[in-house]
Amino acid sequence: MNLARFPRRRYTKGYTPLEKLTRLSEELAGPNIYIKRDDMLGLTGGGNKTRKLEFLVADALSRRADTLITYGGTQSNHCRLTAAAAAREGLRCRLILEEVVPGAHSPRATGNYLLYHLLGVEKITIVPKDSDDNAELQKAAEQAAAEGCKPYVIVLGGSNPIGATGYVACAEEIQSQLFDMGLNMDYVITPSGSAGTQAGLIAGFWGNNSDISVVGINVSRDKAAQQEKCYKLLQATAEHLGLKGEVPRSRIECNGDYFGPGYFIPTPEMIRAVKRLAATEGILLDPVYTGKAMAGLLDLIRKGRFKKGENVLFLHTGGAPATYFFADTFFR
Repeated sequence: MNLARFPRRRYTKGYTPLEKLTRLSEELAGPNIYIKRDDMLGLTGGGNKTRKLEFLVADALSRRADTLITYGGTQSNHCRLTAAAAAREGLRCRLILEEVVPGAHSPRATGNYLLYHLLGVEKITIVPKDSDDNAELQKAAEQAAAEGCKPYVIVLGGSNPIGATGYVACAEEIQSQLFDMGLNMDYVITPSGSAGTQAGLIAGFWGNNSDISVVGINVSRDKAAQQEKCYKLLQATAEHLGLKGEVPRSRIECNGDYFGPGYFIPTPEMIRAVKRLAATEGILLDPVYTGKAMAGLLDLIRKGRFKKGENVLFLHTGGAPATYFFADTFFR
């Protein structure tokens, strides 16, 4: 695939590390576990949304926008990185934040919410749980335009075909690293929420004739709903890329067993997984995405889903700044 035909801003120098989790692999005595450190991507605090924003912000600039508007939870990594990209490019930024757990938000919250203010976000609107994100974005864009701005709306999680192209590029990056390492990878494990990361990886591997399987660990919805969401975005991304033929549904695997009572709500398994990786490998996961995905991976290894001798790559999608908001959870 020729991704050079799509406009792109570069916020990270070189590739993010791909390394083996040696101690964890030895403890589990199962597959060989590797990690792709997308928590080390550029922009404030790193994380997977940086890859999406490289293409989204480039599109915004090509349209001469001066204001980025997006939607997420009150501790949204996507909103943090959108604000950081806006600051880098000299753009305004407005955020619509959903209180996904009623009563949990504080106007003096730490974590990502503190960073929104440090990054110079000019307007934050708090909306209740289950608000219509597209309607709220449309309203905010109309208001910005009425005030003389040139808004560019970025959907929830940056998960449209333009944003997902960031993880098509990541799939190519992973293949290049594996070639240099002389390593064959059987699976890539990723948190799956707004589905842009998973859909982009599948499209990237498919478009480059790779048989690496992508397994999503859901963070917000059940298996059937997440697979349908991922499938629709996958096909739209494939069309955006100009891939020939339909990517088969069989390439999509989403596991809905590990998000617990709901998005943003901690689980005991997540807490154990975060503590275990920190204590064995010195790597910090987050409570909302990677902590639950790692809990899922550990349980699937115990159940024999991934076999001894197989190679499994865990995608670290970042999110560490939100961990500090959950300090009481970990102290308990």
